[in-house]
Amino acid sequence: MLNIRRTSAFLVSLTILLQPAMVFAGEWGLPDTGDISRGTFIRAAARAFELKANGKDTLPYRRVPKDMAEVVRAVHERDALELFGKDLRLAAAITRGEAIQIAAILAGLGQSGDGETDFRDVRDGTALARAVDVAIDQEWLVPARSTQFGVLQSLTGIEAEKMLKKASGRAGQQRKESGDSMTTQTIRIKLPPKEKTTVVPKSDILQTVWQLINDEYLYTDKVSADEAAYKAIEGMVESLDDPYTTFFRPVKAQNFRNQIKGEVTGIGAQVEDKSGILTVVTPLRGSPAEKAGLLPGDEILAADGVSLAGLGFLEAVEKVRGPKGSTVKLTIRRNGTEFTVSVMRDVVTVPEIEISMQEGIAIVRIMQFGQTTDTKLRSEMEKLAATQPKGVILDLRNNPGGLEHAATMVVSNFLPKGSVVSIIKSRNSTEEHRTVDHPTFDATVPLVLLINGGSASASEIVAGALQDTKRAKLVGEKTFGKGTVQAVLQFTDQSSLKITIAEWLTPLGRKIDKVGIEPDIKVEYSTQRDEQLLRALELLRR
Repeated sequence: MLNIRRTSAFLVSLTILLQPAMVFAGEWGLPDTGDISRGTFIRAAARAFELKANGKDTLPYRRVPKDMAEVVRAVHERDALELFGKDLRLAAAITRGEAIQIAAILAGLGQSGDGETDFRDVRDGTALARAVDVAIDQEWLVPARSTQFGVLQSLTGIEAEKMLKKASGRAGQQRKESGDSMTTQTIRIKLPPKEKTTVVPKSDILQTVWQLINDEYLYTDKVSADEAAYKAIEGMVESLDDPYTTFFRPVKAQNFRNQIKGEVTGIGAQVEDKSGILTVVTPLRGSPAEKAGLLPGDEILAADGVSLAGLGFLEAVEKVRGPKGSTVKLTIRRNGTEFTVSVMRDVVTVPEIEISMQEGIAIVRIMQFGQTTDTKLRSEMEKLAATQPKGVILDLRNNPGGLEHAATMVVSNFLPKGSVVSIIKSRNSTEEHRTVDHPTFDATVPLVLLINGGSASASEIVAGALQDTKRAKLVGEKTFGKGTVQAVLQFTDQSSLKITIAEWLTPLGRKIDKVGIEPDIKVEYSTQRDEQLLRALELLRR
């Protein structure tokens, strides 16, 4: 796995932490974190509604494990599984749309609602539309955005737990979790009716070509409906010429979801692009790269005999990455000498946060804005604040970004509650993202941020917010300039679309995309010693 200098998604960092062990919450066996499968939701729904199977007839579905037969039968007898057809695909992730349809039927609300919504991802008059009406009315789920409910997004364990409590009439009977103490208000926005439905361009020609291929093409063994469809979708997305908008086929989509969860494999080196050459910043401790003897400053010229020259940064990185257990032969240049080294790829655990003290000054290094930063950094900062350091250095160098919420959480440690962190502008709306917690550090504690060209996306959100408010001095080099927001939508065949939906600005409205953030004090990188860190320490000693 590579800790990458640049990021291809605002919502996730390409520097990934290995996923922690799954934790189960509640009496229905739902996971505390991550997406859940259809089988897990069906089992939880049967328990929530206290369903028992009445008959013993053969189930009309393929491949139902024996340990799932009774709960599947119980839900099936309520006609709640018809949306899946004959193959339940119990291991597949369940979508929010599928879950609310099942819950609506089990709650006796399957025919409720007028079937008319203003969400672009829901077709009026359908069972899904009626279920969305119910979910909104009963406050089961919050819409993903004002214009999209998010029916194709995977359902998380936390969402399922809260929804089933409300749907089964048991909300409030169990011990409240920390998240339940917050009131969520759902606001429905009426949009003007669509004058027409956007159709696929040249759809008549596409249909005709596909028909001719099926009827006339000689080599029938080469005709694949899935391949043809995926190629067409990929071409449509590539026509946008947006490096951050990508269509993932099912296998790549799963790999992408694994990146979000921290299940990424590779050689375990933090790399960056230096003058068009993929260069090792540092191999991670205990990683395959370290075991193979790679050192900081090593230049990766080729992978398995394929030159990386002329490739884009992410394309070069993908040549080095690969599945666990596979071996990649790298051509390395070190101090002018070229040699080859073989590295066996593996799952690598990346430390997300490192905290140290130097001369009474706290140094907090964040390698990515992932789940660990989002959920654990605040408690660590509270402990750190209790030691009353002379100042804090927040090191975001070579941090490619990650979860926007994690960035907001980091900022909340230093700015008053309710402070604007970023402004998100989409085609139809403008939103301000604000801190929701009180700061852990008093405003009198000086703060310095270290940034460089590898600081991107969520890192730039933090830097921009703290610079605009004059809460921190920024030291180092200009940041990368990644100021767009992506959403990831998962489809029923487990393929996904990552699409640019908005851009973000700093609290003062500064544009970051392709611009970056300039440091207050410019200090260039040195291979001899860390001049940037030394300058930050000097500022805080005053």
